[in-house]
Amino acid sequence: MEKIESLEEFYKRKFDWIPENIKNEIGHFNVFKHEPIEAGKTKPIPYKRRDFYKIMLVIGDINMSYADKVVAVKKQALFFSNPQIPYKCENLEKIKDGFFCIFNQHFFHKFGDLNQYSVFQPTGNHVFEISDEQVEQITTIYQKMFNEIASEYIHKYDVLRSLVFEVLHFAMKMQPSAQLDKQPTNAAQRISTIFLELLERQFPIDENHITVQLRTAFDFAQQLNIHVNHLNRAVKETTEKTTTQIIAERIVQESKILLKYSNWNVAEVAYALGFNEVTHFNNFFKKHTSTSPSKFRNI
Repeated sequence: MEKIESLEEFYKRKFDWIPENIKNEIGHFNVFKHEPIEAGKTKPIPYKRRDFYKIMLVIGDINMSYADKVVAVKKQALFFSNPQIPYKCENLEKIKDGFFCIFNQHFFHKFGDLNQYSVFQPTGNHVFEISDEQVEQITTIYQKMFNEIASEYIHKYDVLRSLVFEVLHFAMKMQPSAQLDKQPTNAAQRISTIFLELLERQFPIDENHITVQLRTAFDFAQQLNIHVNHLNRAVKETTEKTTTQIIAERIVQESKILLKYSNWNVAEVAYALGFNEVTHFNNFFKKHTSTSPSKFRNI
């Protein structure tokens, strides 16, 4: 798997300079305007994870690839990326306008966990197509960011955090209320929530996080210190899926990412996902996708 791109590497690749305050003790934040790019002069952006968050308003006909999904943006959209999910933008020369801000976890470390919000969760929605009126509203927020970061106000970074939250909640309000109401209210929901968190902590697979340790319902039940039947009932009640089905779906998702975007061979992918034998992985992948790992890689 390619190395995770750091803030320093992002600045070097994108602007060929590195800001002096990148190691600021309050964390890092910056905001930029998208500038039109001449056809043929774009540098391909590698599909990889970054060690920072990015919120982008993009106006133009581009493709956003993240996790194992590709979303075709026909006119304009808001896009949220985080350190857990690899992504890339295609057709950069078709970006007509827009803005983006970047920040690291340390910028918010005293102000809550950003990963609790659906736009930054692996299973959440990360691309929101928006109307012309909504573009104007988001543009106003970005203009406030530019004004604030250029000011001498001693508490300007507090204001900038508030503006980030404003964009975040703007997008989340566009989702159906049922998707937003995910606070556990009973024992079954609490168990399911912890199970899903444990599952997601194992991903993404990279050079620093190289093997899946929890593979079965029994593994998770032991970690949660409950009987496996209790776990299975709770997960089925709250998700309408079996524990095994959810685990398999997540492993399939990660296997597709590794097969498409890593330089590992099939045996290395199989080992990283917890399969002791490559034939077991081949059978598992074919069962869930109707094709072999090798064929999927070459599609």
